[in-house]
Amino acid sequence: MELWLSVLITFVKVLLTLGVFLGISTYLTWFERKLAGHIQGRLGPKLVGPFGLLQPLADGIKLLTKESVVPQNADKPVYYLAVVMAVAPALLLFSVIPFGPSFTLFRYEIKPIVSDVNIALLLVFAFGSLVVYGTIFSGWASNSKYAFIGSLRKSAVIISYEVVLGFSVLGVILLAGTMSTTGIVQAQIERGVWFIVYQPVAFVLYLFCMLAESGRVPFDVQEAEAELVTGYNVEYGGMRFGVFPLAEWYLNVMALSAIAVVLFLGGWSGPHIFGPVSPYVWFILKMFGLVFFVLWLHWTLPRFQARDITEIGWKVMLPTAIANLVLTAVLVYVF
Repeated sequence: MELWLSVLITFVKVLLTLGVFLGISTYLTWFERKLAGHIQGRLGPKLVGPFGLLQPLADGIKLLTKESVVPQNADKPVYYLAVVMAVAPALLLFSVIPFGPSFTLFRYEIKPIVSDVNIALLLVFAFGSLVVYGTIFSGWASNSKYAFIGSLRKSAVIISYEVVLGFSVLGVILLAGTMSTTGIVQAQIERGVWFIVYQPVAFVLYLFCMLAESGRVPFDVQEAEAELVTGYNVEYGGMRFGVFPLAEWYLNVMALSAIAVVLFLGGWSGPHIFGPVSPYVWFILKMFGLVFFVLWLHWTLPRFQARDITEIGWKVMLPTAIANLVLTAVLVYVF
């Protein structure tokens, strides 16, 4: 009975996580277009529904009803697999994110995390590294030189900044003494200090890596329209085309923002000066604060050149991350 109940609870958690974040990512498209409109002195969506709120629904219907043409010489199994590999890693990242403290429901303890394992950060690195497969598969299988060049450029950026991301997070692991995401939040609550205070350099490096991993400005070299005709997914149409920006620009951004909240911003904990605020509210506010920051940058900065991005990653950010890690290790050992 206990086993079946545990399976049922996990199944409900999975459904809730998928439903909530897939739904939010759909409406982030509306929010970003509204935000871009205000930044650029225009209105954004306003005709489909009140305030344009039904625009994401109209976009979804359009993508579902458009003809999706598969290139004649495409490697079809890999071509279809690329769509799955684009969205699956971002969804898997949500499985190890604790959205709040455990609570009791009908005498059973419920943890608001799909899988509370003690190697959660290791799984984060593993899931994050899978993103490159969706990118390279889509470019290779499309049998298009533009798509292939775009996938190579994007893959180079992902691999470069995945290394920097790993070194920047190791400092947090040293401070918390665990790779469990729940344990890292608890360590910050027990200390009474968020790890961003101890690791400001690592936090800045993480933000750069988050932008690079999600293909956001100024790291969106795969979307250099003048050179690549929208890059690695140019040979996809209909809903298959829509999956790529949905996964990369929105699901991935939300997942990486949530992980940043866990690692550096105290997770679900918040300052007591605002009175009794739900820990789940604190988590959501922090996460969407970072999401807003990413969307804001997208419509503020120009993109880098591909060469500059890789040079910055290997020559500046990686040495900085290693130096920060060594300094953190020395301080942890001494104090």
